[in-house]
Amino acid sequence: MKPKNALTAAALAAFLLMARVGTADAPVTAALQGDAARPASAQHWLRSELYFGIGPVEMPDGGVGEMKWRAFLDREVTPRFQGGLTVLDAYGQWRGSGRDVPSRLRSKVLVILHEDTPANRAAIDAIRVAWKAATHDQSVLLASGPVDVSY
Repeated sequence: MKPKNALTAAALAAFLLMARVGTADAPVTAALQGDAARPASAQHWLRSELYFGIGPVEMPDGGVGEMKWRAFLDREVTPRFQGGLTVLDAYGQWRGSGRDVPSRLRSKVLVILHEDTPANRAAIDAIRVAWKAATHDQSVLLASGPVDVSY
């Protein structure tokens, strides 16, 4: 390295070091602070996953379409869980007794992180009942368990 380049590199390093020292206001953390709706950390929360069958895999145009699904979300789910949720596209399969080939069903998986309260549990049940009434499905699978939450 030529002396001129070494001097330039040293000056640049010193400048960057001084610039970094001047901007160290507060420590950066991974969690959001000071927002009650999105806690830095919370206890007594649940992760509830609801599995909705929307039609056979073999019939992509059959069953519940995207517009009907979104209308259901807007009407039944969003008003009950305005803080947010996640929707995943999936398919499930099972093999009934006496069958050699599994049945496959296109599905929507709804993931909701919520406080474990009687009101929220009732809201989850109301969503399941509403789906069954709207589609005449026999069930909506619910998997729920404790979760540590941090925003």
